[in-house]
Amino acid sequence: MNKSSALLVIDVQNDFCPGGALEVADGDAIVPLINLLAGKFETVVVTQDWHPADHISFAAQHAGSAPFEQIALSYGAQTLWPTHCVMATEGAALHPALDIPHASLIIRKGSHREVDSYSAFLEADRTTRTGLDGYLASRGITDVYVCGLATDFCVAWSAEDAVGFGFKATVIEDACRAIDLGGSLAQAYDRLDKAGVRRINGAELTA
Repeated sequence: MNKSSALLVIDVQNDFCPGGALEVADGDAIVPLINLLAGKFETVVVTQDWHPADHISFAAQHAGSAPFEQIALSYGAQTLWPTHCVMATEGAALHPALDIPHASLIIRKGSHREVDSYSAFLEADRTTRTGLDGYLASRGITDVYVCGLATDFCVAWSAEDAVGFGFKATVIEDACRAIDLGGSLAQAYDRLDKAGVRRINGAELTA
């Protein structure tokens, strides 16, 4: 890939892989392809979900609520999740088979107790930036390729926000896996299409 392209590897963490607290079906199956893809990029950014133990998005913090229900918060609708990716726990660690030694930046998101954060660029209040947009711009990046977990949440939000910050965005579909909660994958694809996000398979980059 040329120097103006970057790969974003989203939340390939133990808690999102089989056996984890919020496992995505076959979430670990994408790791070999991601490792191969990463070798094609000079600039690779890795993200981690990184929550305090009492994060507002955890169903356990809301009496009478269950995982995957929705509640209203100050910034809008919030899906409640099982407790996952708690700071400095094994569940929050990157998958042990992920092998990207040249990754230049790790973005940890969701660390503010009162706001969830799916996107690598903006927290769920849609105003608090992670700083990733400035980092990429400072390195001359114009094109962002996105892979990881999960397609319909953190991957999709990151790709949409990349476009919002002026980058061209592409989701590498077979290097992602989805939760698909109540039709969320189809909804995410519809939003991506409307935002102008391309979708490709990894073979288009690794051939």
